[in-house]
Amino acid sequence: MAKQRSGCSFLYQLLFAGQVIQILGITVGINYGQIANNLPSPNRVASLLHSLSVNRVKLYDADQNVLSAFINTDIEFVIGIGNENVSTMTDPAKALGWLQQHVLPYLPYTKITCITVGNEIFKGNDTVLMANLLPAMQSVYQGLVSLGLDKQVNVTSSHSLDMLGNSYPPSAGSFRQDLAVYIQPILNFHSMTKSPFLINAYPYFAYKANPGTVSLDYALFEPNEGVTDPVTNLNYDNMLYAQIDAVYSAVRALGHSDIEVRISETGWPSRGDSDEVGATPENAAKYNGNLLQRTAMKQGTPMNPTVPVDIYVFALFNEDLKPGPTSERNYGLFYPDGTPVYNIGLNGYLPPMLSSSFKMMPALSIFGIATAISILT
Repeated sequence: MAKQRSGCSFLYQLLFAGQVIQILGITVGINYGQIANNLPSPNRVASLLHSLSVNRVKLYDADQNVLSAFINTDIEFVIGIGNENVSTMTDPAKALGWLQQHVLPYLPYTKITCITVGNEIFKGNDTVLMANLLPAMQSVYQGLVSLGLDKQVNVTSSHSLDMLGNSYPPSAGSFRQDLAVYIQPILNFHSMTKSPFLINAYPYFAYKANPGTVSLDYALFEPNEGVTDPVTNLNYDNMLYAQIDAVYSAVRALGHSDIEVRISETGWPSRGDSDEVGATPENAAKYNGNLLQRTAMKQGTPMNPTVPVDIYVFALFNEDLKPGPTSERNYGLFYPDGTPVYNIGLNGYLPPMLSSSFKMMPALSIFGIATAISILT
């Protein structure tokens, strides 16, 4: 195993990453979760993201307040249909109605470029929900076609890495056999619609499960000897790229070489419970700092070196109401007050709260255009 990077070297790396970010802007997208009771208003968040030069945001719903707050900001949005609504979306009429309510009023003033139908559906054991996923995606897509929006808005779903039956070596990546009946037609849909296949990938989980076996440097993009795929002889110096290529191999094993794999979530928690090894601000800073630096360099994976990795970091804020272990509430790059959780060169500006002499009017629909206005009272 390679030696640990010195503190001075790591500090230099963070400073360099900050310079890259300032010059080029953030080249990753950011997940904007809202399972919290202390987050700033969407209007203030819009200002924060503008100050960070973020131009891609992923939501887990189609929040009217958020979409209205980001009118004319040039930020591209991925919006979501929750698992609880997937079965409803199998009805083409209801899918069209959802699009007419949650998408059509905002275009082109808020840039909605993608709709995710469900999140990590194959992580559970609800076979009815699994069977409904593709019909729901098809209904949403047909709704976009009928509205003339299918060329500007993609339809996809976000999946857990757990759907892989094998991930090592990357060239032998394959989906679980029990899921093939669902995944094969979904891949056919992606191929037909030219939409991306999304994966939520977290090297942290692999390290947490086996800290004595998995190299921390390998998980954090820190200098290490790497792992060589014995079939392709490709060397991987970080786990995330190996995970991405394992998914590419799984997709190709089912007959598709024309589908792009993108990372809809990845990140590292800055805090965890006593049994959550590695959940520290230092490790989170290394993971996300190194990730930002590499994406700014437009790196590809060893299997696809000419295709820059496409990634959405999880998440914008710590979310205090998320269930589960402590780590679940501590993936944010920022605290709700706009202060960075750790320093990786992201020094944005969160405007102060409006005084009581101001109030925000709710989003209005005027001639089909969603508009948010504020008035002095």
